[in-house]
Amino acid sequence: MPYDAGNIFARILRGELPAVTIHEDADTLSFMDIMPSVEGHTLVITKEPAEDIFSLSSGGAGALIRATQRVARAVKKGLDCPGVMLIQLNGAAAGQSVPHIHFHVLPRHAGLDLKLHGRAMVEAEKLEPVAAKIRAALE
Repeated sequence: MPYDAGNIFARILRGELPAVTIHEDADTLSFMDIMPSVEGHTLVITKEPAEDIFSLSSGGAGALIRATQRVARAVKKGLDCPGVMLIQLNGAAAGQSVPHIHFHVLPRHAGLDLKLHGRAMVEAEKLEPVAAKIRAALE
């Protein structure tokens, strides 16, 4: 199946849609999920046009995991959470809702219920203070 260049993440990469950015480098972009399952829910995407892990180049995979590790460290430190959950889904049957490979970085606290996907959109103004804490913790 060919890559869908009209997907929401491709549009964010082209600057057609806004995002509350955490970090950007030559190969990846990380930003706040606008439908967070938990406060601090961050997404890390590759700039390579790849739908899933199976279509991502090995170089792209390396860059994506390095960026995910960096963002996960920042989420843990910046939001002072004892754990971080990383989720990466491949295909609609697995729950992938955007056909562009990405990692979910979810801060975790004991006793906090887990929802994979959020149900309500959150305005950028409400995401920005949390994003600022994560950005400040980037190493």
